[in-house]
Amino acid sequence: MIKSMITLQVLFLSIWAFFSVTKTNEAVPASQITVCHTPLESLPEKDGMKQFALDPAFQALHLAPLPLSYDATGKDITFKTPDGMDAKGYFIKAKGNSNKWLFVYQEWWGLNDYIKRQSDTYYKDLGEDVNVLALDMYDGKVTSNPQEAGKLVSGVNETRLENIVKGGIAYAGKNAKIANVGWCFGGGWSLRSGLLGGSQTVGTVMYYGMPVRDVEQLKKLNGDVLGLFATETRISKEVIEEFDANMKAAGKKLTYKIFDGVHGFANPSNPKYDEALAKEAYAMSLAYLKKKF
Repeated sequence: MIKSMITLQVLFLSIWAFFSVTKTNEAVPASQITVCHTPLESLPEKDGMKQFALDPAFQALHLAPLPLSYDATGKDITFKTPDGMDAKGYFIKAKGNSNKWLFVYQEWWGLNDYIKRQSDTYYKDLGEDVNVLALDMYDGKVTSNPQEAGKLVSGVNETRLENIVKGGIAYAGKNAKIANVGWCFGGGWSLRSGLLGGSQTVGTVMYYGMPVRDVEQLKKLNGDVLGLFATETRISKEVIEEFDANMKAAGKKLTYKIFDGVHGFANPSNPKYDEALAKEAYAMSLAYLKKKF
């Protein structure tokens, strides 16, 4: 008898809890519910990482870069942009006459020595036969502070960024065949550079960057894309799968891998750098670029 009463009491409490939770959930506005990923419908089309650059949780994924003392082999240059201004870049010229160009796009820290060193690495591993240009998307600003980096990303002028890319394309020349590679903030801009390059684009590599979602824009892309993504909640599996579907709808090819690593896993300046995954991702990017060139 006592056992039956206890069973009925537990059943009653379970039913009461269910309806209480349901009622509570119905009373909470959707805008106040915390989610663990970025809903696709909330992602602005052109803002890239700007929509969460000031989010402390996202900033926490980017630990301050470790110090680096590096003697770069290339040189700093300036070039004209369509808005009548000058832009900056880091340039390593191919040893022979070459119309092959690799555009390199910085992480959200700016064009620092890590990006210059990686540019030199690509130059060497591509046989010193490819002109490598790392574009300075911040017009000289560099930081190692995550909060400041978030402000730099959220404050960029999209038109200015497009003009920097267009200026780089003009600097390379009308006969240049251009491939693109970038990380984080630069991963998104690697893809957008591919779009801006038109028929001069031969390939695009994007490391954990926010994709372009507009199918009509993706239809303008020349060549395919290699995506090297991380396991994360913002540029999530859902976002990547939508990108893949959009690329298919645009008649384009996306080859991608989601690595079991944090955002920024391939950056040696990141204290959470994963050497094994970074080597695997770099080998994939290098093999891809060699085929394009």
